[in-house]
Amino acid sequence: MLLTAKTEYACLAVLELALHQHEVKPLRIVDISSRQGIPSRFLVQILLQLKAAGIVTSIRGASGGYRLSRPANTITLGEVTSVVAGDCTQLTPNATTETPLSVALFQAWNQVTTAYQSHLDAISFDDLLQASVGQSEGMYYI
Repeated sequence: MLLTAKTEYACLAVLELALHQHEVKPLRIVDISSRQGIPSRFLVQILLQLKAAGIVTSIRGASGGYRLSRPANTITLGEVTSVVAGDCTQLTPNATTETPLSVALFQAWNQVTTAYQSHLDAISFDDLLQASVGQSEGMYYI
C-alpha cells in the first residue's frame, strides 16, 4: 500500500487526539494542525470523514473542537486507513481474460492485502502512543 499524505495526516490527527483523550477541553483544528504540520484546510476534510465514520466527534462553539468518540485502544490503524484510503483488501482483477497465471497472481495479491489489513487492524492508537513514550522530538542544531 502506498502511504498517502491524507492517510498519514489522518493517523497523525487521531494520534494527537489520542494523546489528549483524557482532557476535558476538545482540541481545536488550529492546534492539531500546528502541532502535526497538517494544512488546516486539508485537516478539516479529514476530520469530517473521521466524524462520519464515528471515530471522532466535534463540539461546536468558541470552546469547541474535536475529540475521539471512543478510547484510543479501540481505534485501529486499519480502521482509520480504511476510512480515508479505502479498504485495501477489495481487489478486483484488471485482466480482461482470466488465465491460470492471472488467477494465481490475483490470489497472491489477495493473500498479501489480507495479511496487511490484518496487521493494521491489530495496531491500536493506544499501542502507537505507548510506542512513542521515550522518543524525543527531533532537534535542530545551528
